[in-house]
Amino acid sequence: MGEHLLEVEDLKQYFKVSKQFTVRAVDGVSFYIDQGETYGLVGESGSGKSTIGRSIIRLYEPTGGRVTFEGVDISGPLGPDAARHLRTRMQMIFQDPMACLNPRKKVGDIIAQGLDIHRLYTNREERQEKVYRIMERMGLAREHANRYPHQFSGGQRQRIGIARALVMEPKLVIADEPISALDVSIQAQVVNLMKTLQKELGAAYLFIAHDLSMVKYISDRIGVLHLGHLVETGTTGDIFDDPVHPYTKSLLSAIPQADPDRERERSAVGYDYASSGVDYRKGGYHRISDTHAVLATKEEFERWRTG
Repeated sequence: MGEHLLEVEDLKQYFKVSKQFTVRAVDGVSFYIDQGETYGLVGESGSGKSTIGRSIIRLYEPTGGRVTFEGVDISGPLGPDAARHLRTRMQMIFQDPMACLNPRKKVGDIIAQGLDIHRLYTNREERQEKVYRIMERMGLAREHANRYPHQFSGGQRQRIGIARALVMEPKLVIADEPISALDVSIQAQVVNLMKTLQKELGAAYLFIAHDLSMVKYISDRIGVLHLGHLVETGTTGDIFDDPVHPYTKSLLSAIPQADPDRERERSAVGYDYASSGVDYRKGGYHRISDTHAVLATKEEFERWRTG
């Protein structure tokens, strides 16, 4: 413990719907993120990706497990010091660039909200300079600080959301599908900007997405999530060049190919958990290499590796 920037151990997040039924949104997920790296979390809608991000940053109270950030346990009751440490050193970029911005506040005040709450400046001039500096890095003009969110395009609003997170100079940024609401032409610009700022700030990213091509581009390591379980994790090369779990293979087979000839030959591989005979709760993690592991029983692991 303590050697990784973030370490998640056996994280569980359950939601009680009724006396008879509880949704196990996240069920025993473990992974780590090192300083300055990007960990991509992929999976279909409803797999628990966003829930993991919200549990880590404590928008949800974790049902079980342990989360350690910079050597501080942030999974239990938070004291004043631990709460301040979490809220100043970890930030989140939300999926919907309009819903996460207060329509009654000017952009300059939205970006400076974290600075104001934690008093991370000595005077108004320093506050203003921090806001202007991050706005310029995000491709926004200084005069935009006096405008309201509805006066911007979707891509500009997402840049405002990213600026609000990065102005705090966090060590970990949880990016919850930050480009899914953007046009394809804007997505690459935003991701490239995030990568540039990551190098400048030395921050780590938990990049949550369902676009595997973009995850491959930005991530150092990838975790594949299905039904609240981390079924496979490894480096980008491990996942894309040597997938083991049938769900991972199914996701990769669905990626469209830019080459028309290869696209015509591509066939999607189906995976149905209900009829597969697989039970995630019975499996354990089997290591293919130091960086690559898959969730399976011994029999499933041997069958998938040889098959």
